[in-house]
Amino acid sequence: MTGPDWLWADWPAPPGVCAGVTSRQSSPSGTAAVQPPEDPLGDFNLALHVGDDPPAVLARRARLRDALDLPAEPLWLRQVHGVGVVRHRGDAMPSGPPPEGDASVSTLAGTVLAVLTADCLPVVLASRDGQAIGIAHAGWRGLAGGVLEATVAALGIPPQALVAWLGPSIEPPAFEVGGEVRDAFVTADPTAAADFLPNARGRFLANLVGLARRRLAALGVGAVHGGGRGTFADAGRWYSHRRDARSGRMATLVWRLP
Repeated sequence: MTGPDWLWADWPAPPGVCAGVTSRQSSPSGTAAVQPPEDPLGDFNLALHVGDDPPAVLARRARLRDALDLPAEPLWLRQVHGVGVVRHRGDAMPSGPPPEGDASVSTLAGTVLAVLTADCLPVVLASRDGQAIGIAHAGWRGLAGGVLEATVAALGIPPQALVAWLGPSIEPPAFEVGGEVRDAFVTADPTAAADFLPNARGRFLANLVGLARRRLAALGVGAVHGGGRGTFADAGRWYSHRRDARSGRMATLVWRLP
């Protein structure tokens, strides 16, 4: 994930742990500026559920494995904006249907975890000793429902011994929500009101990164890195469902080396 397109996680990586996110561009390297493609699915959509040609998606996934020299097929999930966590025990079959869930965890070396996003926030977690990894798909529904809390619980690691990285997500100026979304957070935590800026339309601009950092801090995860890369404004690099309606998906991955 070198170069301006795909992004390595900017965190103090635990030993043997790698993480990063693809972009809508196919190349993981290069220095030329990229222009927004006319096709809303872009050049490197990795999702099978957005109306793309399945063989083309599977071919891109194979290119992804080769480009990153991944030790295994990623554990792809059937994401439902919920809080389910899949424990990867090494028995997932690449050709079988993906398990339903919005997060996964593993303590096995040589495993690769993944989530697909196009505005929702990908959250990577790892123990400081590199023995456990996790990943979560955190849109507002998942955050409000407790997907981060469920992922940390599934890891079974003291939160103080975890380090987190937040990938690209929709930025607050572009993420207008209604009062019901604000209420879903503020009812449980009044301090979350700070992450909802009222606008002239009587609605709110929500800060997904701020909400995730708040949740992680409440859990005791103090080492949180990343965040701040907006998907909506950067049409040349990132997919955005809010911007394009029909959109591809980036993959955020975390893996343990064998």
